[in-house]
Amino acid sequence: SRMGVLPRALPSILLGLLLTSTPGSLGANPGLVARITNKGLEYAAEEGLLALQTLLRRTTLPDFSGDFKIKHVGRGQYSFHSLDIHSCELRGSALRPLPDHGLSLSISDSSIRIQGRWRVRKAFLKLQDSFDLSVKGITISVDLQLGSEPSGRPTVTTSSCSGRIRDVDVDISGGLGWLLNLFHNQIESKFRRVLESKICEIIQKSVTSDLQPYLQTLPVSVEIDNSIGIDYSLVNAPQATSQMLDVLFKGEIFPLNGPASVAFVAPAMSLPKEHDKMVYFAISDYIFNTASLVYHEAGELSFLITKDMIPPDSPLQLTTKSFRVFTSRLARLYPNMDMEVQGAVISAPVLNFSPGNLSLAPQMEIEGFVILPSSARESVFRLSVVTNVFIELTFNTSKISGVLKPGKVQVELKESKVGGFNMELLEAFLNYYFINNLYREVNDKLIIGLPLPLLKRVQLYDLVLQIYKNFLFVGANVKYMRV
Repeated sequence: SRMGVLPRALPSILLGLLLTSTPGSLGANPGLVARITNKGLEYAAEEGLLALQTLLRRTTLPDFSGDFKIKHVGRGQYSFHSLDIHSCELRGSALRPLPDHGLSLSISDSSIRIQGRWRVRKAFLKLQDSFDLSVKGITISVDLQLGSEPSGRPTVTTSSCSGRIRDVDVDISGGLGWLLNLFHNQIESKFRRVLESKICEIIQKSVTSDLQPYLQTLPVSVEIDNSIGIDYSLVNAPQATSQMLDVLFKGEIFPLNGPASVAFVAPAMSLPKEHDKMVYFAISDYIFNTASLVYHEAGELSFLITKDMIPPDSPLQLTTKSFRVFTSRLARLYPNMDMEVQGAVISAPVLNFSPGNLSLAPQMEIEGFVILPSSARESVFRLSVVTNVFIELTFNTSKISGVLKPGKVQVELKESKVGGFNMELLEAFLNYYFINNLYREVNDKLIIGLPLPLLKRVQLYDLVLQIYKNFLFVGANVKYMRV
């Protein structure tokens, strides 16, 4: 039946705006929380009402028929068919959190006008014409249970449903319409019973056949780049209070080429009780720090500087002759030889959250090698490097991106086979390389961004950011992009 479109707009559009993704390990703290406020649910209800109104105008209702018995006329059969909704007026709907359950959807004080054909048959006599049906005071109340399943997918079921129609008025046309008007009240009563019985049946069917498969299309994980992805499984079923709905995501970064051993757990987050925006995201430092750990374990937080990477017009080349500006003994001990500089972050950097900024203080070890005539490499010095790096965040309609802003580089000579170094000049050289090469490569990854767990056709705008002790708190309004 085309009546199946009746609830389709509300489940797929309204719940689609709830940013529900997928479930995972129970009992763990979430790495990301999506909080939908009453303001967000109100917007979802408004969008659903508009879509439902459009869809209802294209809906065909099921036929129904019955028998009649009239004195001096006898027995016969009647049927009403080709029932089309001519117009509808949906005045109010609401989508509210249902504590410890899910969501409560209600539609009230609505009306529709239906046009169709009637047919009467008595013995060999067949009569037919048109009719108008006015249905007023439509009220629908549905409770939706949100949950998760072991496979890592979200679930939604209808836990209760009721539909009521206050008034049905049938206007029967045709020269023999008086025949049906003889049992006018019975027809209206049957129309009411038929329509009321269909309301919840249709909603239940649509939740099962339309909404649940729609939620099942959400991926458990999202690929960020060619090395890592993010696990957006739920750590528990969505949690509803009287004011909001929280969706709790695992939010763990993992390598695409195999499992990662995460050595720490997500910290608990105490979210502010703000409700000016439609939705808020609490993004734990756990997400960023698991990304740092995975990149470090994959060896991606290391670098190698070779001679061919230095521009030909650079005043400093990777040769022992050029490096004499740092230490004069190097060129004497290893005349006219090429060099390489190899560096790596000692441990996965931890992202530091403080009011107004995000920063990293990676500790690196850098080793300089001379390329001997035999092509073997010989280590000639080893450095310890610490630098402060600040991160500037940017947001768009679906993801968070970042850019590194370099801070001061501090260099300590740990070991040398060629005597002392001009440390000030060496710091300047490393700072130049970091800015023009290393940071640029990292920024190419950061610009890809962290995709937020949004359903299809949902975009964010009016974003605001606050930084707390161990999480980012991003508020946004929501826009549903109609096809």
